Amino acid sequence: MQTTPKKISLRKYFLKDLLRNKLLYVMMLPALAYYFIFQYGPMYGALIAFKDYTPSVGIWKSEWVGFVHFKDFFEGFYFGRTFKNTMMISLYTLVFEFPAPIILALLINELRSKRFKGFVQSVTYMPYFISLIVICGIVKDFTNSGGLINNMLGYFGGNGNAMLQNPDFFRSIYISSEIWQRFGWESIIYIAALSAIDQEQYEAAKIDGAGRWRQMFSVTIPGILPTIMILLILRMGNLFNIGFEKIILLYNPAIYDTADVISSYVYRKGLLEFDWSFSTAVGLFNSMINLVLLITANYVSRRVSENSLW
Repeated sequence: MQTTPKKISLRKYFLKDLLRNKLLYVMMLPALAYYFIFQYGPMYGALIAFKDYTPSVGIWKSEWVGFVHFKDFFEGFYFGRTFKNTMMISLYTLVFEFPAPIILALLINELRSKRFKGFVQSVTYMPYFISLIVICGIVKDFTNSGGLINNMLGYFGGNGNAMLQNPDFFRSIYISSEIWQRFGWESIIYIAALSAIDQEQYEAAKIDGAGRWRQMFSVTIPGILPTIMILLILRMGNLFNIGFEKIILLYNPAIYDTADVISSYVYRKGLLEFDWSFSTAVGLFNSMINLVLLITANYVSRRVSENSLW
């Protein structure tokens, strides 16, 4: 088979670029090694979902059972509850937590005092660097029967019950703590996008008589819209990947009806009950949903706004 001139030219271009930017390629190697070792390498273990895995005989020698574990999950008692809770918390996160850093970045951008702007940024960044265990401990202390929130509600006639023992409060508590912990850190990329907007557009808007609100909606938001769309697509690809660590640290059997999600169910089945094949099947199902959401969001974004990952 003869090599076409196009393939030869691409090969020559790559070799020239490799020699010209060899240091950059060397710097890229650790990142590539990380993804191959810790992201793509473990995908081999997805075979466990289709086998009756026994550690003593290994993956290849374990009995092949096909889609039995998926069927057991779909027909099981916990499928409806975990799927509903995962979907509800994911939607609440998308609706309330995703816009929060955008709003914060827009508000910070409107501040004129650089000293106060730096103070606000530092204060909102700090919760992100607090250990998750400490965050969950604070949430538990604030929401228990004698905690700060219940003491404040007591002045308005509250009954002072432990909020994390009530299934109706869990989602609100979880989403609120997520916003408080992450919105400052996630606003960094939007602040960077705002700094890249051409200042002449603001000058032109002022000449046309636009006030600060009009400038925000006509210049600022359109200027960061491509960044918003890309991050929205990435968020959609991880929409069902609710961190089980925080869920597990906050929930208890009394609130399983609203707190138990797919990732926490996988944790219980895989690490506590040692049902590795079943938990892998459930986790693979969750990943497939994220893949479908990512492809769909990318397609819709490309058709609507011409911004996409590929």
